[in-house]
Amino acid sequence: MTSPKYVGDRPYSDPEKAARRIMEHARAFEPIQDGRIYIEKINYPMIYQDKATPAEYWAGLQYAKDQGWLEYHESGTFVRMLQPGKDLFA
Repeated sequence: MTSPKYVGDRPYSDPEKAARRIMEHARAFEPIQDGRIYIEKINYPMIYQDKATPAEYWAGLQYAKDQGWLEYHESGTFVRMLQPGKDLFA
């Protein structure tokens, strides 16, 4: 019998790791007007390709926002990468 997977075993259970992966997805997308990055350009690959749970994705997004890496628009439809977020890749 295999041991059950615990939350700590998941690669994105740490909000900082999830946030950094979200930033990689955001960086890979060419922003549209005013630096907008449609939210589906980061949530789709994070959840369906990286296999993060919605809770892990949301915790990572909140972490990125709290660190000043991303601006999350109140409509929930897009984010903008802020200078501290861009500096992660400098």
